[in-house]
Amino acid sequence: MTASPSPTPAPALWVLLDATAAALQAVRAGQSGTAALDTVDASLRPGVRALLFQALRHLGRAQALRRALAPRQPPARVDALLCTALALAWNPEQAPYAPFTLVSQAVEAAKRSPATRAQAGFVNACLRRFLRERDALVAATDRDEVALWNHPAWWIARLRRDHPWQWQQILQANNAQAPMALRVSKSKSTPAQYCQALAAINMEAYPDGDSGVVLRRPLPVAQLPGFADGVVSVQDAAAQMAAPLLLQGLDARQPLRLLDACAAPGGKTAHLLEWAQALGAPWQVTALEMDASRAARIHDTLRRLRLQADVRVADAGVPADWWDGQLFDAILLDAPCTASGIVRRHPDVRWLRRESDIAQLAVLQARLLGALWPLLKPGGRLLYCTCSVFRAEGQEQVQAFLAHNTDARLAPSPGHLLPANPDKAGALGDNAAGEHDGFFYALLHKAA
Repeated sequence: MTASPSPTPAPALWVLLDATAAALQAVRAGQSGTAALDTVDASLRPGVRALLFQALRHLGRAQALRRALAPRQPPARVDALLCTALALAWNPEQAPYAPFTLVSQAVEAAKRSPATRAQAGFVNACLRRFLRERDALVAATDRDEVALWNHPAWWIARLRRDHPWQWQQILQANNAQAPMALRVSKSKSTPAQYCQALAAINMEAYPDGDSGVVLRRPLPVAQLPGFADGVVSVQDAAAQMAAPLLLQGLDARQPLRLLDACAAPGGKTAHLLEWAQALGAPWQVTALEMDASRAARIHDTLRRLRLQADVRVADAGVPADWWDGQLFDAILLDAPCTASGIVRRHPDVRWLRRESDIAQLAVLQARLLGALWPLLKPGGRLLYCTCSVFRAEGQEQVQAFLAHNTDARLAPSPGHLLPANPDKAGALGDNAAGEHDGFFYALLHKAA
């Protein structure tokens, strides 16, 4: 009889902290959190991801504490290790391990890593002082707005201007962990049925909206019932609004031409096709993505869901390169943006963005709107959306478009959906806990 293999021992905490500090250093150097985690050993990645995301959610506080402990900035890797430990340990109620354990293991990481070994004594002195004076240090950093809200100063000021009544709620929501939300394929199941399938494997969930399900705790996609068979997809509740908003009022019996102009990774394209499949509608869906590697993800998404679309690698803003001259009945433009509405899921975004990005992206959004509007049939509709809470990428962008296009009319639309504003007109139902990301939606009708 063959002996079963012994379980792989869990990695030491100092190993995880060292890898987390390396990832944080990469993010501070301008790399996305996803790219930084891709370089981490697969056996460490789940633990490092959890620690990195928590560190990023408390980085403003950690940086203020590090400055109080060491006004002169240390080398980048040493600074990253200090900020990692301080971000994880400053609040004992939220710390993943006891603060004393985090400090001792961070010091161990400093001793063992060639990148920090020479500064191990400095790391030890700073973190031991933090343990002794934690309450006084935290109280002193409370006066620092960046430490208090864990967002860059310009981001806080922009939200205060754009949303004077909700800016604090938005920042608080951004610092929380987002729930895992799913979209159930309309032709294969219902939210209620899928919740029963989850209950059968002891997973708590509840229906949310027309096709949504929210898990009480996250689950690897491979363990989701029916995931491999296309029964369900991972998609936030706010993003699930796109397909029904665009399709409402269209005659499903007609052979409609639909365009998803910035389609990767394919979630909204798939949702459009699931509606067509459920209705037995003869619709043609074209999906564009200018980056070939991201376009491959659309193919992967559609393959798993057993759906078909005309996927093209092309710039939606240059129709001469891809358009066949036939007008579309409906266009979905999920435009490139700052991603300021999905900070709960991507806590690195707030530290990677610069305020100048907003104006640059607004120019790109306006270019895409201007290029795609002539491709729409009279009487057709274009749904403009961004996963942003900044008005320059939402309300102000659409107002400028309407001022320059007299054949466009703004239909009733949700407008800005804020992650902590469940009372917003047009927000999703049963949203008392703000269970969706920040988004903007504007449905534009073209005069017949």
